[in-house]
Amino acid sequence: MDLHRAIVREIPFLRRFARGLTRDRSNADDLVQDCVERALTRLHLFDRTRNLRVWLYTILRNIHINNLRRQTNRGVHVVLDEVPEFHLTEEATQHSNLVVGEILKALDSLPLAQREVILLITVEQVSYTEAAEVLDVPIGTVMSRLSRGRNRLRELLGELEKPGLREVK
Repeated sequence: MDLHRAIVREIPFLRRFARGLTRDRSNADDLVQDCVERALTRLHLFDRTRNLRVWLYTILRNIHINNLRRQTNRGVHVVLDEVPEFHLTEEATQHSNLVVGEILKALDSLPLAQREVILLITVEQVSYTEAAEVLDVPIGTVMSRLSRGRNRLRELLGELEKPGLREVK
């Protein structure tokens, strides 16, 4: 297997995962570029018995976490001339766009640990074992984070049924 070509085939999956983590197309593309660059320069470290996609997800996640730490220490830099266009436009009126927006907003409000698990399991469709490997946590932790994250999303989206009173005769 030619690893260079295999890495190129994984780029769409990396972009989707990065977009889910960063919520910004430009930052996601930068993250994927950094991930691919790091993978190519450290290709000699890749264990061919491992799943390539899982290895790349791990690299991407680690770079993302490092970027978050750096950003936290440095603060947010905003150039006024580069205000995102969505701040200058009206809200979408289509119901589906509103629903997607609500879901993304709810997903963004989750703790990073829960958001990562939900993205890996539901969007990227990796197995619990692979997600545990990417996140470097036990599989039980993956399952509990996924459960808590899904429950929190239901709460945020108002989909949890309120427990009703039982009728006693």
